[in-house]
Amino acid sequence: MARKTIRSIPQQRADMPVQEPEIRARNFDEVALGFDLENALLECERCLMCPQPACIEGCPVKIDIPGFISKMLEKDFRGAYEHMTDATQLPAVCGRVCPQEDQCEGVCAVGAGTGLEPVAIGRLERFLGDMAIKEGWQKSAQIEPNRFRVAIVGSGPAGMACAADLAKAGCAVTIYEAFHVPGGVLRYGIPEFRLPKSVVDAEIANLKALGVDIQCNTLVGRLFTIDQMLDDMGYDAVFIGVGAGTPHFMDIPGENLNGVLSANELLTRCNLMHAGDFPKFDTPLGLGKRVAVIGSGNTAMDAMRVSLRLGAEQVHCIYRRSEIECPARKEELHHAQEEGIEFHWLTNPVEILGDANNNVRGIRCVQMELGEPDNSGRRRPVAVEGSEFDFEADTVVYAIGTSPNPILGQTSSIGLNKWGYIDTDDDLSTSLAGVYAGGDIVTGAATVIKAMGAGRKAADSIRRYLGLRDTNVIYEPETSDFENSLFGIDLAEHCFTRIRQI
Repeated sequence: MARKTIRSIPQQRADMPVQEPEIRARNFDEVALGFDLENALLECERCLMCPQPACIEGCPVKIDIPGFISKMLEKDFRGAYEHMTDATQLPAVCGRVCPQEDQCEGVCAVGAGTGLEPVAIGRLERFLGDMAIKEGWQKSAQIEPNRFRVAIVGSGPAGMACAADLAKAGCAVTIYEAFHVPGGVLRYGIPEFRLPKSVVDAEIANLKALGVDIQCNTLVGRLFTIDQMLDDMGYDAVFIGVGAGTPHFMDIPGENLNGVLSANELLTRCNLMHAGDFPKFDTPLGLGKRVAVIGSGNTAMDAMRVSLRLGAEQVHCIYRRSEIECPARKEELHHAQEEGIEFHWLTNPVEILGDANNNVRGIRCVQMELGEPDNSGRRRPVAVEGSEFDFEADTVVYAIGTSPNPILGQTSSIGLNKWGYIDTDDDLSTSLAGVYAGGDIVTGAATVIKAMGAGRKAADSIRRYLGLRDTNVIYEPETSDFENSLFGIDLAEHCFTRIRQI
């Protein structure tokens, strides 16, 4: 077969249909409708099958992207799914919500200085993930049980990825989840119109099929501590992947008024507690007609678009930088603009205004201009003197970042950094022997796929800690000297035991 070139491949991305803006803005049905078979295969033809594919390195979990695309071109879709899920536990999820434009697609050779759009890798991943759900495929795995028990704290993407790899290695894995249903941020933080809960349910079912036990309504740090899990409950290792869900506020006047809430609360009440179905479910929100959301990341976009679907007549985005610096995915920003969200760029709130009954009635802002770059590399916003103005609002939603929940740090001896996140080394090992951590609880807010990458990295570290051989490595190099062995046993083969000092 002749080698593909930029000129020989289809020049345009395959079309993926979406709901019309005026229709989707009033329902929670999925916005992007996915590839059909014809368009999926057309998009596969755009892959150059690079001999040294940068897209693999651009993927946090190192999916062999040309590998699964080549199987799709052969119409071996089950084989493509099996190949892809060697690296990812959540293809139907990541294909929808991951920022591929900054990762695998961002380094795709098709889009590198050619004037063409990169291969739509995320949409192809979603296509396979959806096909697997529809056909009832599950990743086959020959699991040989071992004697080790591992606990996972948190059932979000980091915990799910770690649990899957350790279950495949033969460990007895139990996930502890604080909420009444598993899924973590996939469940409570991402709206139905971006990630249907049926997709999350299907991916969790795949995890359970590997033998993973999930215990909900279990708040680690209150019912029992991390130390107790190792000492009293008999776990050989623990992975912490609880995310970072404590919202940030600005500490400006008026934040104690009725009608001020965080995006986390808004999304949780809608996604997990059925606020959109009030009064069928007793979770009223009472957003009013005018909603102002502070921030412009992906969480802010979700909060604004949810507010629109919950009946708000006007939804405003307030962001202190310009549209160029907007941190949200371009697709999410585009969809929000199409749906009628009003964006106030270079605008910063300085006070939330209340009425005689302590309810929000408006918000006072100042115009900003961009100065010199700050530590993030973005130009620092500076207030324009005398530019204050007010506009009306019934609800103000904060979406300006999160911090870790302090419970785990307060109830265990685990080491934290100065910001309150769990401190780890390069292997994601914490200050407690046998305890590992990854995802937002270590790095701060990041993406689903990066959390999954951390979960997989931690699983690899836990395997080494427990002395489990990596089945992908058949032979290890021979030990060259006695210093690298203990009583003649290679150090890579030894196991650990916890000793409690009294």
